[in-house]
Amino acid sequence: MKCLTVGKNDAGQRLDKLLAKHLRKAPRSFLYKMLRKKNITLNGRKADGSEITQPGDEIRLFLSDETIAGFTLAEPVRTVSGYKPEVLYEDADFLFVNKPAGLLSQKAKADDVSLVEYITAYLIENGSLTREDMAGFKPGICNRLDRNTSGIVAAGKSLRGLQILSAAFQERTVEKYYHCIVSGELKQECRINGYLQKDEARNRVRILSEAEGKSSGADRIETWYRPLAVRSGYTLLEVRLLTGKPHQIRAHLAALGHPLLGDVKYGCQKTEEFRRRYGLKYQLLHAARLTFPKDFGAGTLAGRVILAEEPEQFAAIRRELFP
Repeated sequence: MKCLTVGKNDAGQRLDKLLAKHLRKAPRSFLYKMLRKKNITLNGRKADGSEITQPGDEIRLFLSDETIAGFTLAEPVRTVSGYKPEVLYEDADFLFVNKPAGLLSQKAKADDVSLVEYITAYLIENGSLTREDMAGFKPGICNRLDRNTSGIVAAGKSLRGLQILSAAFQERTVEKYYHCIVSGELKQECRINGYLQKDEARNRVRILSEAEGKSSGADRIETWYRPLAVRSGYTLLEVRLLTGKPHQIRAHLAALGHPLLGDVKYGCQKTEEFRRRYGLKYQLLHAARLTFPKDFGAGTLAGRVILAEEPEQFAAIRRELFP
């Protein structure tokens, strides 16, 4: 027999989902059968799996040690080294880091190493998370940046934090601002609309006209920008995503004739020449600021502004172009 006590990262989940995480190799049919036969109980009583767990709840598994061991083969925690996340803000539930360009936000393939693995290693190292905790909960990120985009990534350290941040980004209650340097001069603040269609095979997107977008079922997009500096055929922009779609900023501005410097996928000959001259490996796009509303439900984040400094190369080019 084994007793599991529900902790803060397990609470708020359905019992059947929590059991599936702890007994990850057990078929769901087996779990429901054990619940029906009271071989698995919740707080000493029969349960059907739909119950929402609370902190301190006791789940008793009246199963042999061999059976439990066979079903609780923990998913290995990958050991990573060589990079420590640059922490911008951290509390019991939330973690914000400054992702460098060139690092995946999440895995694309099983053998990838992404920001998630580095965040997990950081939390285990500082004691915020144990390997045992990983059986029922894994930290995760709530906004994803392209591999070659730098800047703020938000992560949930607890289930509560993950749920709060995920809902905030999905409902767009958090304002996301980016800095980028584009070819050409943009001198007025502007709010632009369009339709975005993704080509999965080529991993790129197209910006369509309203007529094309509506007829093809493309996603409607909206982007706001304002110039921070304009000089000699280049513009430093602050951009706010009013909708969040893959490659939105890069493709939307390129469609206007103002591609991002260093952008190979959506650039032009001028930006390619600039990329070679400076040895740029990544587009000059940086997630610089997150702003939470003053009435945001999570007290520690209400009215909070998270800022991330631009990478060294981005900042050096900015100073050179806009002294």
